[in-house]
Amino acid sequence: MIQSPAAPAAPALPPATGPDSAHATGPDSAHAGSAPSVALGPSAEPTRVLARFEDWARNTPQAPAVIDGTRIWTYQDLDAAAALVAADLADRVRPGDLVGVCLDRSTALVVTAVALARLGAVYLPLGPRPGERRIQAVTEDLDVACLIGDPGVLPEEHRGGEHLPLLLPTDGVNAPAVAVAAVADCVRGTRRAPEGALYAVLTSGSTGRPKAVAVAESSLSVALDWYRSETGLAPGDRQSLLIGVAFDPHLLELWAALTSGAALVPAPDDTRWDSRVLTDWWRDTALTHAVAATPTVEPLLDRPWPQDLKLRHLVVGGDRMRRRPGADVTATVHNAYGPAEATVVTTTHTMRGTDPEAGDRTPPPIGTALPGVTLVVTDEEGRPVARGQEGELRVGGHCLALGYLDPELTARRFTAPAPDAELPAVERLYRTGDRVRMNTDGSLDFLGRLDDQVKISGVRIEPAEVEAAFEQDPRVRTAVITVLRDSSGHGRLVAHVRPTDGAEPTAGDLLDAVRSWLPEQAVPTAVRIVDGFPLDANGKVDRPALAAQAQAEAPRSPLAAASGDPAEAAAGTGTDAVADVTTAERLVLTTVRDLLGRPDTGLGDHFTDVGGTSVVAARLLATVERETGVRLRAPELLRSTDLRAFAALLDQRLTARPEGA
Repeated sequence: MIQSPAAPAAPALPPATGPDSAHATGPDSAHAGSAPSVALGPSAEPTRVLARFEDWARNTPQAPAVIDGTRIWTYQDLDAAAALVAADLADRVRPGDLVGVCLDRSTALVVTAVALARLGAVYLPLGPRPGERRIQAVTEDLDVACLIGDPGVLPEEHRGGEHLPLLLPTDGVNAPAVAVAAVADCVRGTRRAPEGALYAVLTSGSTGRPKAVAVAESSLSVALDWYRSETGLAPGDRQSLLIGVAFDPHLLELWAALTSGAALVPAPDDTRWDSRVLTDWWRDTALTHAVAATPTVEPLLDRPWPQDLKLRHLVVGGDRMRRRPGADVTATVHNAYGPAEATVVTTTHTMRGTDPEAGDRTPPPIGTALPGVTLVVTDEEGRPVARGQEGELRVGGHCLALGYLDPELTARRFTAPAPDAELPAVERLYRTGDRVRMNTDGSLDFLGRLDDQVKISGVRIEPAEVEAAFEQDPRVRTAVITVLRDSSGHGRLVAHVRPTDGAEPTAGDLLDAVRSWLPEQAVPTAVRIVDGFPLDANGKVDRPALAAQAQAEAPRSPLAAASGDPAEAAAGTGTDAVADVTTAERLVLTTVRDLLGRPDTGLGDHFTDVGGTSVVAARLLATVERETGVRLRAPELLRSTDLRAFAALLDQRLTARPEGA
């Protein structure tokens, strides 16, 4: 059992006689005669991660380890490249040092991960273009030995410091132009990873600064053992490397392949903007196994499933799944749930096209416990509630992270079980803050959050962190973040900003300022400049009232707007309204306004400048195809100088279609 230095250990209790035999005692913990909401996954023992890769490199040296476009890196090639990078870093990076990795999904990333594991360093993935202020906050708090990446995209303070050239691959998918280990001249933070950490990832922090959680090799090994057993990943298979590098599921992808003798296939960037490009990539690369974010996969389930894929297993997670795969889906789909604090995956629910429930437009459960995982649904005091009752999910077992790099935060979130809860050998539980219900079979239904934390495009976000980013701006006195959801349940953030006296910031200026602090998914799609905030009976900001105000200002749906005045649809372009707006311009503009909740968006705006993200782009392209029958691709949207140019491209395709097509 992984111990948190800040969490006291509970005394060992007698072993249970079966996976659901643990029970709570006392009249308040569960109704008399009702099973408590406690479930244990199958038994599991930690194994090794790096050693398994080295076994494959020794026993199958010529097997493909990374298939990067037309280049194939064998296990022998990868092992040798990692050895060179480890040797270059050996004088500067010690075991236990945090190393920030600013690389995209690429062969260079894979080589770096193996090299750092070989050195005993702690891999801290930050993504290819981390916000400068976000990285500044990280390096002020954490003792980061160096950043690895292209010096051209590193934060300013790391561009002028010492650079150690690294022999990382600079060709292939998402490859850096050049790679260095950059050491800043500034003073480092003081927090180090706890002993035994393999990697650390950043999660959203309510203080306005990201918090880092550290995970041991043993915890990751249990998740990898489950993945290999559940999906049959083996030599000859091909595993995606698709998830964004700043998010921990990419570690499941990366090490699942390397510990299975399978090949990793890095995904080009445009796969995350367009679901059809994603399935084309699956087909063209003959992928057999993939991991993807729920918002990316859901559009695929609303149209016929491609029948020429070799994809056998698809693990989906990061957000609530709102429907089940249809009978035509040939891959086994695993609806996965798991916070970073519980090592990527905690529960899964497996779905196949042959299931009686296939195609149901109802949310599936998030499933049952993985091996080595203990699930407890509790009341506010931490006591198990009866099955069928709602409560907070707490997680224990081999899956638990070592803790945060902030010991005080670790002590608050990783706690001992309640004294009257009989949980054999469980010494600590992580409080997820998620509201769930346990069914009679031990599976869980996800019901939402107990706190203000939200999921946007599959990423956990603390509104307080976004508010704090706005309040760094001297023009902002106070900021409040709310979430608006459309009829399909997709959420977007809205910032309500009260300026300081005399300041007159624009929404665009404020959004530009916070982008250096926040990950893409945490940047609001709209900013409302307000004179003050409504208060509730307790004198606190009335967030529901603010959200209602924003909802009232939201634009009409694309179909409703399309039937209205063309001049109205053109308003906000920065030019006089005109009566000859084309059908395509009207559709594009009203759809973007609706998806982003920004009624002031004009045809002269560029998609990303007004808050467009990869998930919004996918939904825009899907709407355009549904309404016109014309399929456009994400690069065509991103290369367009503004929305008018993108609409012109759509008009060209509409005009070029044969009559009756």
